[in-house]
Amino acid sequence: MRTRAAKKPHGDIRIGISGWRYAPWRGRFYPAGLAQRNELAFASRMLPSIELNGSFYSLQRPESYETWRDQTPDGFVFAVKGSRYITHMLQLKDVRPALANFFASGVLALGRKLGPILWQLPPRMRYDAERVEAFLSLLPHDAKAASALAREHDERMNGRSSMKAPRGLRIRHAIEVRNRSFADPDFIATLRRHGVALVVADTAGRWPMLEDMTADFVYIRLHGDKELYASGYGDAALDRWAERIEAWSQGRQVGDARLASDVGARRGRHDVYCYFDNDTKVRAPYDAAHLAMRLGLPTGFEPQEKARHRG
Repeated sequence: MRTRAAKKPHGDIRIGISGWRYAPWRGRFYPAGLAQRNELAFASRMLPSIELNGSFYSLQRPESYETWRDQTPDGFVFAVKGSRYITHMLQLKDVRPALANFFASGVLALGRKLGPILWQLPPRMRYDAERVEAFLSLLPHDAKAASALAREHDERMNGRSSMKAPRGLRIRHAIEVRNRSFADPDFIATLRRHGVALVVADTAGRWPMLEDMTADFVYIRLHGDKELYASGYGDAALDRWAERIEAWSQGRQVGDARLASDVGARRGRHDVYCYFDNDTKVRAPYDAAHLAMRLGLPTGFEPQEKARHRG
């Protein structure tokens, strides 16, 4: 089992889960009798970051983001999944009005707890250089730009918008691709030019896994290495991911990386966000805890809880 070298410079590492509202988790990960309204408060004290998925399916309301912000402890970070209307329906084409509505919907109300925004593309969408460039050019990277974009919202957001954000808030973006046409050096160069991370996605071989480092942070989604959304990660797999995260946090690329471009990334520390999305068999929180343990990161799990759901 490897642990991160204490004296080497590294970025912040957050190991978390994708979503928190899952019926099979009740009475297993969540204590029996825990009220559903308290599940986020519980999960956010076990792990330091969670992907917020409801924002993918529909525009949420500012009061919801405010509630989620207030239920979580200081230092906690949400990753927020971008609207599927933008990624799956419009497929990144002519999305400025939709982006304005998304940022007006309350995302910025998370304040300092707002982490990266995840844009997941559909499998049918092929790489279109012009369309991707136009989309990335619209993405705001700080509070001022995001608030300005949010103020362009349409009338549907009247009375249900929030456009304030803490001064100096940095906004990061990551893009997850699911079509092999994106394994293109031009795509990697475009991401680097805009400072947008390419998601490293383990999808049991269903969609491409690319490990090019394209921003000053790395975003990982672990959907299952053998069965999509279901299979857990054994000791060997977790050791392998720990080694990768350790390297990436120090700005090093791993020797067996699957790359779309032979142009190396810039050196220097990288923050790392890693989310387990293998939720159907209640593996995600325990796999996250075991990966964090390998990296010497604290969690809210007791030792006996860490020992559950192995293999």
